[in-house]
Amino acid sequence: MARYERDFNMPIFTVARKVEDAVMQGSISASLEESSDFAFNGVSCAVRVFERYSWLGNNRVSMSITMVGDQHSTHLVAVTSGGSQAVFFKINTWGEESFLETLTKALEG
Repeated sequence: MARYERDFNMPIFTVARKVEDAVMQGSISASLEESSDFAFNGVSCAVRVFERYSWLGNNRVSMSITMVGDQHSTHLVAVTSGGSQAVFFKINTWGEESFLETLTKALEG
């Protein structure tokens, strides 16, 4: 499992669009599996769950991204999972780290 957190000084749905573009353009096997957008007491939340095939691990990995914010700032948390073929413990996390790197490079650049 790999994790990335960052604050942005931009509206939540601007960040959500950047996230979707970065992930979908960063891998030919990436897919948006599910999403949800909602607001509660003036705070918005956007959730995105992506999946892609990992060539290194020869399996599929997922990335869940939660963004919480408003029209001025956004906090993002991205967590990857999957990628191991072991039964009782993780042998590798290459696919997870690589998937997360697709997002972080695009958002940091």
